[in-house]
Amino acid sequence: MSGLECSDAVRVVNALLTEIDKIKQHPNVLILTTSNITGSIDLAFVDRADIKQYVGPPTQAAIYQIYLSAIQELMGKGVISSSSIMNYTSLKMANMTTTTRAQSSSSLTQSMTLWRLAELSSGFSGRTLRKIPFHALALFSKLEKGMDMDLFLVNLGMAVDNQTKEREELNNSLNTA
Repeated sequence: MSGLECSDAVRVVNALLTEIDKIKQHPNVLILTTSNITGSIDLAFVDRADIKQYVGPPTQAAIYQIYLSAIQELMGKGVISSSSIMNYTSLKMANMTTTTRAQSSSSLTQSMTLWRLAELSSGFSGRTLRKIPFHALALFSKLEKGMDMDLFLVNLGMAVDNQTKEREELNNSLNTA
């Protein structure tokens, strides 16, 4: 069967390209595609695109906001005790002023911890980033209601480390295969 896989793939690609060509006659249709393996996309497919836009992995600021939105969701459900972790804009402003540090040191400390975790998460996909806070709960905590934010951030750090190790192991296994 492995000998047919290549010809099957060619047939599928050709059928897809034919359907895309048919759709082009409709002015109100937009085709949007994404891929994490851009090097494997058939050039005939790419050539049919009117606009090609590369969107790289999330920046550190975007990662911070992804984590923050997951944390806010968990706080809303009562899984994590309420905290005042700053959004990215507030964190950026807090780092510029020394008076803010004295006013809300716990909030700033937690926000800076989340910022460092965002830095360690560089290169992860948005989908992976969204899952990491939930892995922090599932893998490294007792899922107690109202978990302390500082403990959650420690667990989040362990989940980030775990994801980094898993990626390294996957890369090593692919390189040795």
